[in-house]
Amino acid sequence: MSLGAGSASVLALALAVLFVSRRLLRRSARATKVSKRDERVLILGASSGIGRALAHEYARRGARVCVTARRTDELKKVVEECSALQETRGASAKETRALSVAADFTNVDEMVHLRDVLERDWSGVDTVIVCAGVSALRPLMEVAGLERDGRSFTPSQATAEGLKHTVDVARKAVNVNYLGPLVSAVALLPLLQNTSQSPSILLISSLAALVPAPTRTLYGSTKAASLMLYQSLSIEHPTVAFTFAVPATVRGGFRASAVDGGPVREANPDTHGLRLEDVAARCVRAVDDGEKFVWMPYVFGRFGQLGYWLVPRLVERLAGRKYNFTA
Repeated sequence: MSLGAGSASVLALALAVLFVSRRLLRRSARATKVSKRDERVLILGASSGIGRALAHEYARRGARVCVTARRTDELKKVVEECSALQETRGASAKETRALSVAADFTNVDEMVHLRDVLERDWSGVDTVIVCAGVSALRPLMEVAGLERDGRSFTPSQATAEGLKHTVDVARKAVNVNYLGPLVSAVALLPLLQNTSQSPSILLISSLAALVPAPTRTLYGSTKAASLMLYQSLSIEHPTVAFTFAVPATVRGGFRASAVDGGPVREANPDTHGLRLEDVAARCVRAVDDGEKFVWMPYVFGRFGQLGYWLVPRLVERLAGRKYNFTA
């Protein structure tokens, strides 16, 4: 082995050891301040999907879990599921370690009420998870009522009604994917920072926020806005550990929330997407370790982003193929 190759190997090994050591130190540091059983976890958007799977994951390890969403009937089921999981960890049936607060995280009054409940019942919170969101599945011109015919459209231009409809749809996406996370941050960050010895926030974002794709115009842009918001907040609040989960396609019924009523264009997500429980388990580990970005799956997501910087047209063609879109 040449001297240059040997030096490179030593450097690579040193970097790997440093990376693993830092992760273990971060994990042990949080564990000494907030035990798994004492951790107070708030999950915004917990009635289904990733949020519900996260509630199960935290309950399974004995944490106190507060779930929020708009659907009270589903929240009741989630609390029952969490309580059953917590009992297997030794919690008393009389001990309330799972609670629900029906709230729309875009509604200021309801978020203030949620904060009051956390202060009254738990004296604060340790981990805030923001995973509520809505999808949008149509090309933007299609939302405006234009049908593509090669390089032209029918009608040739968007009507006033089409423009108004587009704005209405966009407002729905902005309201949930951007304003909801904004209201949540303003309402909860001071409480989190002041009441936890190791405050953490997890934002469930999307690979679509970093790698553009056709038919995901409204979804990707609004998720990108909330991701940038929280990245900036992480600089303004250095004592809070921010984690950004960036999954690719995930199984489940999330696409049914499409604010534009668009159809699913990709291959069946329930056969090739990430499993909800796998996403949840990986997110919990990331929060424990204080990781900044979590790519799921790592190679696909990380190299998808890097590939867009290096060979953008190739990535754009692949995205068009994934979503069965032809310009």
